[in-house]
Amino acid sequence: QVQLVESGGGLVQAGGSLRLSCAASGSITSMHVMGWYRQAPGKQRELAAEIANSGRTNYADSVKGRFTISRDNAKNTVYLQMNSLKPEDTAAYYCKITIYRGWTTNDYWGQGTQVTVAS
Repeated sequence: QVQLVESGGGLVQAGGSLRLSCAASGSITSMHVMGWYRQAPGKQRELAAEIANSGRTNYADSVKGRFTISRDNAKNTVYLQMNSLKPEDTAAYYCKITIYRGWTTNDYWGQGTQVTVAS
């Protein structure tokens, strides 16, 4: 089993910055991807950014150039630095880890942290 603990959400003015953290613990293999998804009210959950254990990153077009995802492998922790925040970034942000074990894949989600950007 894997547990994810998120922190760092809050209220910020447009143009401001926030940093989200997600610490994973439990049975984590070397092959995994950690990422941040977000869900605004009335909308589907969408990928914001993800990073593989190799360091390969992937960003949604809407956050490229503003958000930076990074990780500390020793701590199994992923960070999302969010700069130049816009009101449309307002959403619940969820940490996710996808773990690969042989032919199986398992996804685990955090509880979510709210990010609100005031105009």
